[in-house]
Amino acid sequence: MNYSPTTVRPDQPANRATDTDRHVGTKIRERRIMLGLSQQQMADMIGVTYQQAHKYERGINRISAGRLYEIAQVLNVPVSYFFEGLDDARGTDLAPRQRMCLELARNFAMIQNERHQEALSGLARALASDPA
Repeated sequence: MNYSPTTVRPDQPANRATDTDRHVGTKIRERRIMLGLSQQQMADMIGVTYQQAHKYERGINRISAGRLYEIAQVLNVPVSYFFEGLDDARGTDLAPRQRMCLELARNFAMIQNERHQEALSGLARALASDPA
């Protein structure tokens, strides 16, 4: 029998996390990192423990609709953001390139000097347009 990522299988408890939960957790983690927030900071903002935020991001615990709405508010994205790419998701592990991009975004967000941000952005544009 073929099961979709959201189907609860007969041999799986209804409250157990699914592939969809893991995808949503990965999207939460990616967005948090892009904003330069630690898990603890996000946890404080949504009123949960660090451990609970970690479980959400890893897809260990399911997230209620209300909690997902709160997370979307804190991370400044629509709730639908967390489901983008779900149909073509091939797993939750970040590829090295994705990890590097997320790290770059996190570090960029931590730069306080706007002129430094503009300089880095200009450098990235120049490197991206270089055909070498």
